[in-house]
Amino acid sequence: MRAVVVDRLMEPSELRVSEAPLPKLWPGTIAVDVRAAGCNFFDILMCQGKYQMKPPFPFIPGAEASGVVVEVAGDVKGFATGDRVLLSTPLGAFAERVVASARGAWKMPAKMSFEEAAAFPIVYPTSYAALVYRARLQPGEWLLVHAAAGGVGIAAVQIGKALGARVIATASGADKLEVARAAGADVLIDYQREDFALRVKEATDGKGADVIYDPVGGDVFDQSLKCIAWSGRLLVIGFAGGRIPEVKMNRILLKNISVVGLHWGAYAQHEPARVPETMGALFRLYDEGKIKPVIFRTYPLEEIADALAALGGRKTWGKVIVAP
Repeated sequence: MRAVVVDRLMEPSELRVSEAPLPKLWPGTIAVDVRAAGCNFFDILMCQGKYQMKPPFPFIPGAEASGVVVEVAGDVKGFATGDRVLLSTPLGAFAERVVASARGAWKMPAKMSFEEAAAFPIVYPTSYAALVYRARLQPGEWLLVHAAAGGVGIAAVQIGKALGARVIATASGADKLEVARAAGADVLIDYQREDFALRVKEATDGKGADVIYDPVGGDVFDQSLKCIAWSGRLLVIGFAGGRIPEVKMNRILLKNISVVGLHWGAYAQHEPARVPETMGALFRLYDEGKIKPVIFRTYPLEEIADALAALGGRKTWGKVIVAP
């Protein structure tokens, strides 16, 4: 089969499609012919050896995919050949076929495209778990979403609106702000041209944001502490800005705020019942038209280097997809 094979530490620009053996089933898995696969920033880090997970060489990167089931292990129930599925998997999605745990796969909603499905398994559960389980976002509250035109950012904007929040979005440039507006944001802030903390205070009549969704970290986290409301919740989603921030505890005490982490990938181990609960809720929101993945572009698998270069260069919005 055709696949992106990483046989040494390399830059994304060095990635090429080559031949690899078809993966074999093992207990608890399904084999899926891949129609689309989602790109993530950690795919770049993994190829460079900078990610916390360092698989042995050779490996096939790619952690989310959609496609058609072609084989099912004998101990797996609920899936059959021909099912349209989306899935998350530690490795293997950048290929014509992937074998993945059935626990990380779900049948696609009838109206969902393969491209939309490949954009779904990571960013939407991340944002749902953060806003519903960790922040307990309430209707009418102010939600500030940073990097609101990125994958998790768009998901957070859409889910926040579905939950009845008033959404403030930060992004860089008119194009990305328009993406956030189309996703449902009520207030738009270009963080490169404006003081977002000041604008948030103005938009909320001095109150500040009840919930802040931060996948950036660094200076963005520091500034967010200046515009969070009394008893606000600051969600730590990631550190795309590069610097892991620190906070003095007196600031948390004086404003009665919570700084709350979200590690979606660990729910399967620590709270496994939350996983089907989350996916079921998200599929209902999709069927109701309240959430919809935004695709920047679908690249052929042979253009994986270009796809990851665009993602790593912050030139994209929504999700970048590759198709074998």
